[in-house]
Amino acid sequence: MPYLARRLLLTVPVLLGVVTAVFLILHLVPGDPIDVMLGEAAAPTDRAALRTALHLDDPLPVQYGRYLGGICRGYLGESIRDHRPVTALIIERLPATLELLAGGLAVALIIALPTGIIAALRAGRPTDAALRWLAVGGVAMPNFWLGPLLILLFAIGLGWLPVSGRGGLSHLVLPSVTLGTGMAGILMRMTRSGWLEALGEDHVRTARAKGVSEAAVVLKHTGRNATLPLLTVIGLQTGALLGGAVITETIFAWPGIGRLTLTAIQSRDYPLVQGCVLFIAAGYVLVNLVVDLLYGVIDPRVRVGA
Repeated sequence: MPYLARRLLLTVPVLLGVVTAVFLILHLVPGDPIDVMLGEAAAPTDRAALRTALHLDDPLPVQYGRYLGGICRGYLGESIRDHRPVTALIIERLPATLELLAGGLAVALIIALPTGIIAALRAGRPTDAALRWLAVGGVAMPNFWLGPLLILLFAIGLGWLPVSGRGGLSHLVLPSVTLGTGMAGILMRMTRSGWLEALGEDHVRTARAKGVSEAAVVLKHTGRNATLPLLTVIGLQTGALLGGAVITETIFAWPGIGRLTLTAIQSRDYPLVQGCVLFIAAGYVLVNLVVDLLYGVIDPRVRVGA
């Protein structure tokens, strides 16, 4: 419990810093939500009345204090554009985003784990070099380039998969591959490094000397030690997945939180942007908290040294 309590306490200043940074950035960038809602030709009296109704004429410290108070009560405000609670809008889009993230992570792991282990077992050979170059290529391909390329090839050219939208499993394939390819390259290199280091341990050499099968050596005797650095990268790359989801959801018209965030930014919907970014940051912190706890499960020495 002390280990868990310390990790939970560390998340509080991180989330507070995110909330503060997003609040200040949104209110300091050029643009006025009143112009988006009423248009630049609106009468000054109408503009002033709407600004007062939305409390946009209050000083920034007052607006910030009101927003923090709302967060403490579990209230993220009301969307300026849709006139609906921000929480309700986020919850509506949450299943789509979770589905896309699960698909992207699945694609990344399916590609990275076997190729990383094979590269470690063939270290220094042509197979290892080819797989490492493949990983570099995956990392180098940005979502905004890979997504349209996959659409042109598999949706428009071959007609195998739908172009956009959310529906059955076929709609999930292209967005998941787009989102997971970059992460696959990073995870593959970390898998190779972790397994390569673990294969050189004394207990692994002892297991091989006793005649233990190669499959048991790779999966059982090296898996635990090689998994720790891999978990670290998965936790850190979750933030990259969430950030990449904004681009991927826009390309494929995927109705998730990423697309909602971009729409809110374009319309200067302050409460909705703050709510979306806070949710994404909270999700990122939560995933890394889970990774910290898994550390303690896989290696009890982490709990003792924390």
